[in-house]
Amino acid sequence: MVQILLILIVIGLLLSLINRYIPMAASIKSILNAVVVIAVIIWLLNVFGLLAGIPRVHIG
Repeated sequence: MVQILLILIVIGLLLSLINRYIPMAASIKSILNAVVVIAVIIWLLNVFGLLAGIPRVHIG
């Protein structure tokens, strides 16, 4: 549980640093933030086993 918390803190700090120090348009920043938040939510659901019932998508 501590490892998950540390990973979330690192992700938050990295996103904060990117938002603060890398100049980009506000729309791109909001898209980046949304993508990171959605990816973290999906990762957390997977870690806690809530996505285990959903079959994996295979392309190709």
